Amino acid sequence: MNNLFSIIRAGINTTFQDNGRANLYHIGIPFSGAMDNRNYRLANQLVGNKENSPVFEFAYQGPFLKFNGDNINFVITGDVNFKLIKKNEIINGNCYEIYNLEDGDELDIISTNKSVYGYLAVNADIDLNLQLGSYSINTKANIGSNNGKKLENGQKINISKVNLDQTKKKLNYLNIKIEKIRVLKGTNFNYFSAKAQKLFFEKEFTVTKLSDRMGMRLEGPFIDNIVDTNIRSEGLIKGAIQVPADGNPIIMLSDHGTIGGYPKIGVVISADYDKLVQLAPGSKIKFQEIQLSDAETLFKLYEMETQNLISQI
Repeated sequence: MNNLFSIIRAGINTTFQDNGRANLYHIGIPFSGAMDNRNYRLANQLVGNKENSPVFEFAYQGPFLKFNGDNINFVITGDVNFKLIKKNEIINGNCYEIYNLEDGDELDIISTNKSVYGYLAVNADIDLNLQLGSYSINTKANIGSNNGKKLENGQKINISKVNLDQTKKKLNYLNIKIEKIRVLKGTNFNYFSAKAQKLFFEKEFTVTKLSDRMGMRLEGPFIDNIVDTNIRSEGLIKGAIQVPADGNPIIMLSDHGTIGGYPKIGVVISADYDKLVQLAPGSKIKFQEIQLSDAETLFKLYEMETQNLISQI
């Protein structure tokens, strides 16, 4: 029997993501990949997949799927409300816990809970086309599997090569909300007035609705540029914080453009990125300056925490 998902409701922004595509910045193609890398990795580990296997990534509201085929296992990671609809019962699901899908079962991923991104992984290969070394979808550039587009109602997604790991696993993990986002000073930090520099680290900013996989726009105190609100376009990295002429910071996220001409006041450290992207519109952000050596240590600790969670699976 062929295994497939029928997409009854695609969700707001459902795509396939993996670890992303490296070494292509020079031709204008960013990393992309899963926004919340830890939850992506935990999803694949729980169902016994290879580390870089593609998964469903969804934002706010996930897909409503009907499964037809042989039994497969699935897991959802993040902070997500979902229901598994079987012939004789409806199961209110728990994240980080393995469930079984049988022929005719339906999976309704209702919403994320005071967060943005969640992940659905199955213990099988999703039939997708690799592009530029990755399955990750960048909808702004139409790059990646599924013709570079988000999933749509009525699509059929074929599943093959169910892996042999049918163990019902569970992980006790709580997604901790972060109070401060730690940053390094940006390359154009001195473009901003002393007052603006002080405001940047002392006052709160609000995540606006104008945020997506490409960037997160903030509103808050006016960050005054005293040199030039435009610079020659320079290379950008994930987490860089640009400040355009309106004085409201924009944080570059996973599908960001590879160059930009706004001055950069800071860059979010790698250890805080997963938690940053889970901040929904209306959330408050406060920035804290740290030094590069501290950022390196925090990244190593964060990776050790992730490996410790994987070892518990």
